[in-house]
Formats: sequence, structure tokens, C-alpha cells
Amino acid sequence: MAKKTIEPKEPVKLREKVLANGSRSLYLDIYRNGKRHKEYLKLYLFDAKTPAEKEQNRQTLATAQAVKAKRTIEIQNGEYTFTRQFKEDTPFLEYYRNMVEERRKNPESQGNWGNWRSCLRYLELYCDESTTFRDVTPEFVSGFKSFLENVEKDVYKRTTGVRRERDTFQGLSQNSKVSYFNKLRACINHAFDERIIAVNPLRGIEGFKAAESKRDYLTLEEVRTLASTSCRFPILKRAFLFSCLTGLRKSDIQKLTWGEVQKFGDFTRIVFRQKKTGGQEYLDISPQAERYMGERGKPDDNVFSGFTYGSWTSVELKRWAWEAGIHKDLTFHCGRHTFAVLMLDLGTDIYTVSKLLGHKEISTTQIYAKVLDKNKQNAVSLIPEIEQPKDHE
Repeated sequence: MAKKTIEPKEPVKLREKVLANGSRSLYLDIYRNGKRHKEYLKLYLFDAKTPAEKEQNRQTLATAQAVKAKRTIEIQNGEYTFTRQFKEDTPFLEYYRNMVEERRKNPESQGNWGNWRSCLRYLELYCDESTTFRDVTPEFVSGFKSFLENVEKDVYKRTTGVRRERDTFQGLSQNSKVSYFNKLRACINHAFDERIIAVNPLRGIEGFKAAESKRDYLTLEEVRTLASTSCRFPILKRAFLFSCLTGLRKSDIQKLTWGEVQKFGDFTRIVFRQKKTGGQEYLDISPQAERYMGERGKPDDNVFSGFTYGSWTSVELKRWAWEAGIHKDLTFHCGRHTFAVLMLDLGTDIYTVSKLLGHKEISTTQIYAKVLDKNKQNAVSLIPEIEQPKDHE
């Protein structure tokens, strides 16, 4: 009787993982030298209904099969090893510092660079120069989260590293914890994408939830009062009221040029790219908002020429509000919030307000709906009077 031939096990298998949104993430299940490893391909199959969607799934699957074939050949040729494929001996702090430096050199990341640098100070306290990405495990990530919960604010600035007894302990704010943990998250995800690490240690670990912040905004009557109150710097007054009427951020107002201001039928339209998000926006503005821009200049001229933003601006905004009898913290954030609340108050649907503000997610806009919830106001107004009117004696 002929002996039965035993086929060798397939070293690389293409598998699927069903995600919460119903799509399927493709990954390779690789078995080599008695060790099993999962390589997530960042390729996804969706619930295809149209011919175009089915074709997209077909191409995605073909790409995954090509990667699988490549890995199989690497194993057969002895070229594939877990240690050679990834670079887990890369020093963690050095890698993070390089990401900080990249943001420092990028003009579009100047605001965010400071947060990256601040997070570095706490990472330098949490680990040391000998830490490599081999040490960046789920326990490392959870440990840093716990560290942020308990570390003292600005502790790295202490020359001795010891807090005096009379000093009051002050921890990090909730939003600082959110920001710093997200920086670690971005660094690890970047390393995973660059194949520094084989497995992403962030899986299953939740970050901090952002604290709800109070959003100051002006009523329509307060905006009118400001418009009729003189300001020591007319350019500042025009720029702020323009923000109240358009919802533009101060950074976008500051860089706005006349070449981005176009006529679109009966409306004036601003076609610009948001400085914060990089998103291309098309914003129609009202005639009164247009008046605050002043006389049209050359295409490359700034609309609000001479408008800068710094500590002096905050002081002058507060002085202007005080002159108008308004006791609110006047900032350009307040101007943007004012526009959002005014739109909702006037009955504009939340989807349209979201588009006017340039939000990518409607959940961001829903924060303003929470500030001004007319449904709640109407509901409590329905409660009938509980005290019966007294008869006149």
C-alpha cells in the first residue's frame, strides 16, 4: 500500500477580522519556526451592493493575495524573519524626538509642535534612553496613561525634582491628559505604519475623554452693542465682527486674501483652505459680513491687512467688551461660537451649520446644539401652572 503524502502546512494564510462597522479587515496569519504572527494589511472589504463596490472589493482582495504570495516566497527563500522584518530595537525617545522636530520645521504644525514638545518632557520622565520599541507593550501604554493621571503639572521644570511641602499639588488638566496620550498614540501608530513594530500595542486601550469646556458666545443684542461701540483698533473690530458673522477662525481671517473672495451669483463666496484642518472650504457670506472686509485690493493682498494676533489682541478685546458693558471673555473662539449659536437660534439645521463651520464630523457641531437646546426650553415651558390663582377676597 502506497504511503499517503502529507502536504506541508501553508505558512501564510489570508484571514479576515469582522469590525464593529461591519467591514472586514484583512490580515496575514504567518507561521514560521514554531511562532505565529499576525500582519494587518490595512486593507478592508465592505458590504458591496453596487458593481463599483464589488469591483473595489475584488481589487482589494487581489492586493492582499499579492502580499500573501510575496511573504510566502520570502519564507521559502529564508528571507523572512520576525526580527529582520521589523525594527523593534529602534530607540523610542529618539524616534519621538524626530517626530517633534518634523513638526517644528513644518509651518503648518507650529501650534501643535508645542504640545508634542510638552509631551516629550513627560515621556522623558516616564521612560529613559534605553527604552526601545520592543519595550512599548500594552503595559507600557497603560502605564503611561496611569502616569499622566498622577504626575504633577510641570514637574520636569523643578531643578531638584522635589516638591516643597508648602507647595500645593496640581495635576494635569483633563485636556492635557487627552493631548499627551494622543501624541503617544500618534507616535506608535506612525511606528506601526513604518513597520518598526509588528503588533500595535494600542489595541483595546482607550484614551482619555476630553473635558467639556464652557463655550462663551454673544447674543445678537451683544453683537449689536459691540458694533456700535468704538474700539481703539478698527482693524481688530472689523475682524472680530466678521468672525461673528461668518464663523471663520482667527487664523483663516488673518491669512485671507482677496484672491480667495469671489462673486458667486448674488452672493460673495470665500474659497479657501482651512489652516487648522487643511480642508478645502466654500463659504458664502452675507452682504453685511462683506462690508466688514472693506475695499477690494489686489488678489495677493490680505483682506484684513495689518491684523495680527497676540497678547495685545486679547487685552484690547477685553477693553472693547468692557467699554460696551459686556462681561464675557471676548476671544475669536467666542466669535466663532457666536456665529454657530446665532445660526441655530435662527432655525438653521445642524447639518448646514456644520458645513458653514467646516466641521468634518457633525458631532463637533452638536456641542453648540447642546449649548442652545430649544427643544428642552419648549419642553419645560409646557409644564402647566401648579399654583391655582387665589380668589380675590
